[in-house]
Amino acid sequence: MRTSIPTPTQSQIDIGPLTFHFYALCIIAGIAVAIWLGDRRFRSYANSAGLDLNGVVSEVAVIAIPAGIIGGRLYHVVTSPELYFGNGGSLLAILKIWNGGLGIWGAIALGVLGALFSYRRIAKERTLPSFRLFLDALAPGILIAQAIGRFGNWFNAELFGRPLDTWWALEIPYKFRPRGYGLFETFHPTFLYEAIWTTLLAAVLIKYGRKWRDGSIFYIYIAGYSAARFVIEGVRIDSAHDFFGLRVNQWTSIFIFILGLALFYRNQEKKKKKKV
Repeated sequence: MRTSIPTPTQSQIDIGPLTFHFYALCIIAGIAVAIWLGDRRFRSYANSAGLDLNGVVSEVAVIAIPAGIIGGRLYHVVTSPELYFGNGGSLLAILKIWNGGLGIWGAIALGVLGALFSYRRIAKERTLPSFRLFLDALAPGILIAQAIGRFGNWFNAELFGRPLDTWWALEIPYKFRPRGYGLFETFHPTFLYEAIWTTLLAAVLIKYGRKWRDGSIFYIYIAGYSAARFVIEGVRIDSAHDFFGLRVNQWTSIFIFILGLALFYRNQEKKKKKKV
């Protein structure tokens, strides 16, 4: 019998009167890693400049993380309104983020805005490097956080891809299979594809990013992630709104990919001009 990746038999654990959802625990674990790695990288940038950057990342995170979660949820709700509004929808379900449903683009957008607000407030009292350097320090950790967070989809048996018959396929219980796929047992483990890609991209940025102008690591982060997300979205079979043959997230990925590359190219050209 061909082996496959099993889906966990439970997505939560009860300890006394408390219920812990593995999806939420994956998100929390990812955030913890992002803060730890981002803080180490940010403080390492300050060694040559003689700046005191202790506690800056954690202080910014107090605003940026809730903003990112709200932004991610808003993006999901706006792009999937039928789940929450009108007949068959539930407004209360908007609050149940442990069931899944955080759009990365909304999380990045509102999270960055929250970080910028907090960073500028701190900069009034302390000498800080540019905000673009701050984003560069955080980008690899955010990618690893995304990788960890994707395992929450594994526990929830959600967001998998088309049927697949090979050793790395994901086994999905019958009750979680979409309509029309009941006879298929194994599917593309898109959560794993994304986790592998984001981890590899983080490693590349850590190794080579120091050679680039401030801001470039973050630009390659959003461009590189968008490229992979476009491909992965094309494999997924969960319900989504389509426009001209592509899912909404694919159109978003195209836009962010082009934007990220354009900003990176512009940033590097400025560096060349300064050398001349």
